Amino acid sequence: MTYRMLDPSAHYRSCFGLVPPDDGWLERIRREALERFAESGFPTTRQEDWKYTNTAPLAKIPFRMPSQAPESDVKALLAAYPLLAPGDAAIVFVNGRYRADLSNAAHAQERAVVSSFRAARQDGHRGLVAEHLTRYASYTARPFVALNTAFVTDGALVSIPEQATIERPIHLIFLTEPGAEPIFCQPRALILAGAGSRASVLEHHLGEGDGEYFSNSVSEIALGDRAQLDHFHVARPGARAFHVSTVQARQGRESVLRSYSLSLGGRLVRNDLDTVLAEEGAQCALSGLYLAAGSQHVDNHTTIEHAAPNSTSEELYSGVLGGRATGVFNGKVIVRPEAQKTSARQKNRNLLLSNDAAVNSKPQLEIFADDVRCTHAATVGRIDEDALFYLRSRGVAIAAARQLLIRAFASEITSGIQEREVKAALTEVVSEILSSDEWVEER
Repeated sequence: MTYRMLDPSAHYRSCFGLVPPDDGWLERIRREALERFAESGFPTTRQEDWKYTNTAPLAKIPFRMPSQAPESDVKALLAAYPLLAPGDAAIVFVNGRYRADLSNAAHAQERAVVSSFRAARQDGHRGLVAEHLTRYASYTARPFVALNTAFVTDGALVSIPEQATIERPIHLIFLTEPGAEPIFCQPRALILAGAGSRASVLEHHLGEGDGEYFSNSVSEIALGDRAQLDHFHVARPGARAFHVSTVQARQGRESVLRSYSLSLGGRLVRNDLDTVLAEEGAQCALSGLYLAAGSQHVDNHTTIEHAAPNSTSEELYSGVLGGRATGVFNGKVIVRPEAQKTSARQKNRNLLLSNDAAVNSKPQLEIFADDVRCTHAATVGRIDEDALFYLRSRGVAIAAARQLLIRAFASEITSGIQEREVKAALTEVVSEILSSDEWVEER
């Protein structure tokens, strides 16, 4: 279908008029965010952070708010989903609407709050949402955060009490299934890890069907002192989907954030992940895997801000691109003057499977302290011919040999996952995607 260019500010303002008003503090924030988006509109390639990602196709499509229930059997889809184990806590949103009948707050008995915003406000946790929403992800400087905030009516809330250890993963599932018209959803998540707590939270952004849709998610994460959190952002949108995500984290003293970002489809995908190591001794490890084939485009922008001394960061992002796919990696590490004794290592690795695939990689260091250890590196290459020759000399067919090497390259990210069941399930999902012919045959 062909669309004419529209005015995004006017279009989303008209959609905003269809949203029922909320109470005072949230309504004020939503209106401020809408005005901010109306002023800025979508970013353009003239802006440095969007130099290689063109949002013009996104701006042409008149996405509408979802008005109909999905046609598929959502319960059956979730039952077959390999990453969701029976009994795990799960908050489920379908086309932007919370589905209590599909959700399971299994950790409530451990005093953890696993709920929707609306339910939490009704259950006496109103203060959690009011205190933390928009505190970490500002809508004043980022158009997509502003757009998401303007349409916040509900979201997923996870709050882990101090010193609590949650043994099983907590799942936040955002499923989008468009109908005849293109739709947009604005998923929102708020994850709070109290001092000394430990937990794993998996965000799933899934698309069903082959329709056009726009998913624009924002997640805010706050780690208290000595808290440990494993956070997964797993995006498997539909082939014609636009998926934009922002994850903004703030870390307390000696806290540990292990972040895993997996982009496994979509027409255009943009991931922004920022963490601020705000207190002394904070640590983070960012791992990312992006797979793109056909004419897909995936863009990963990360920022690690060392704002206190004795902080440590490790980052490894790997991409596999075939067909005419394009990729972007822009990783920035900022070391503030007060962040002495910082240790930061960053690496981006890319495997190109065809002559038409391309990637733009830009690791960055901005260092304002003088007692630090910081390194960065980027590689872009093809399948190792010597390794391929070795496998073929041992009787492995060329297609199988290429697939073994591609999977081995991708497994460097999934092998670092500490949760054994999650590691096994994600490895299965990645292997399933890479088993198709478009990842094996050189184009």
